[in-house]
Amino acid sequence: MPKILIADDEQHIRMLIEQTLESLEDEGVEILSAQNGAEALELIKEEKPELVFLDVMMPKMNGFDVCSAVKNDLGMKGIYIIMLTAKGQEFDKEKGKESGCDLYITKPFSPKELKNKAKEILGL
Repeated sequence: MPKILIADDEQHIRMLIEQTLESLEDEGVEILSAQNGAEALELIKEEKPELVFLDVMMPKMNGFDVCSAVKNDLGMKGIYIIMLTAKGQEFDKEKGKESGCDLYITKPFSPKELKNKAKEILGL
């Protein structure tokens, strides 16, 4: 069963993304969520989701550090990480790439775009 992790400290953003992706549950996708970076990293280690929507500015551990830990320290290159963030400066995008993220999307985002991207990544 494919898994998607939504990691964002803002509950309304997590809920919006969950609602956007909930129809994928009918196709066998499990949706997980985390409210801070440390929780996200633990869930990634335990559950090994195929796709992670990762906020940058989170308590306990920021998204750049989570991404770097997953891709570089743990060598989990097969996990597709999409940074979802309000930080749209070129410097931030570069930092996202350096940390190993696969895609960098700035808020506000298109829910339809997120769902289509998730389906593409999971091969649905």
